[in-house]
Amino acid sequence: MTAPLPAPAPAPSLVAVTGAEGFIGSHLTEALVAAGHRVRAMAQYNSFSSYGWLETLSAETLGQVDIVLGDVRDPGSVDQLVEGAEAVYHLAALIAIPYSYQAPHSYVDTNVTGTLNVLEAVRRQGTPRLVHTSTSETYGTAQTVPITEDHPIRTQSPYAASKAGGDRLADSYHASFGTPVVTLRPFNTFGPRQSMRAVIPTVIGQVAAGERTITLGDLRPTRDFLYVKDTARAFLAVGTAPAEAVVGRTFNAGTGGEISVGELTRLIGKLMDTDLDVREDEERIRPAHSEVMRLVADASRLRAATGWQPGYDLEQGLGHTIDFFRDPGNLSRYKTGIYNI
Repeated sequence: MTAPLPAPAPAPSLVAVTGAEGFIGSHLTEALVAAGHRVRAMAQYNSFSSYGWLETLSAETLGQVDIVLGDVRDPGSVDQLVEGAEAVYHLAALIAIPYSYQAPHSYVDTNVTGTLNVLEAVRRQGTPRLVHTSTSETYGTAQTVPITEDHPIRTQSPYAASKAGGDRLADSYHASFGTPVVTLRPFNTFGPRQSMRAVIPTVIGQVAAGERTITLGDLRPTRDFLYVKDTARAFLAVGTAPAEAVVGRTFNAGTGGEISVGELTRLIGKLMDTDLDVREDEERIRPAHSEVMRLVADASRLRAATGWQPGYDLEQGLGHTIDFFRDPGNLSRYKTGIYNI
């Protein structure tokens, strides 16, 4: 008697990611595949057919990723991305604060209109879950510490204002149409693949390239730095938690700790066994009323709803990031000798 064939394994659930080619998006794509999902990953259309950081993922991971070139500013692109997905993770955004002073219209187009297009596509397609990405910059300088999700919104840059606009649209679609959206508000994510417009890769990249005189902006602001793998896990947590626990809500993701830019730079010098001469550059300092002086997260709501908590402390995350930038192949992708905005 012939033994019955084993039942086929269930097909992995399909999820979609906007901004998948970027720093956090590429780490999230890896995490989603590791969790058993198939990922339809949107990278912004470009004439080089570049897939950004997705090109560095392992062949095994990419075997579960369908990369499409598109643009969240185009409704048709978003509709095609969302179709058939069980969940959508919306990370596509313009994020560099200094450039938002120069090109604010482009931030509204991407961060507000792009978010509107994602919300409309999810609404039309009946997608079961949308995870929308916010930013701690929407809070502005902390009025109370640690910052809970009920802290007032005070946008101090065009970037922050554009992200707050997307947040408000997400809230309104849940209230008006029952769109199953949950908003994740990560604090300052760092780690391998981050661009040089952020302070940690700026410092590590300059040291790895042989510089000992480090040029930065204001050294006084404090930040709550969250390692990128913990950020990716926070996205998975709100993307897969029971709807009644997360839908229609906003969640901070952070460690609850803070460190000033100056102290952080000294710590990086210690971990890289290098004496640094740190200098402030006026060009890198935000306008007087635009600098956010203090950010530190209260992530207790996220822990209570999903059980998430950080798995890496600051020194562990910095160690992994230093290893990444010390690799000549990785460092060669960056321009460490210029001010990257």
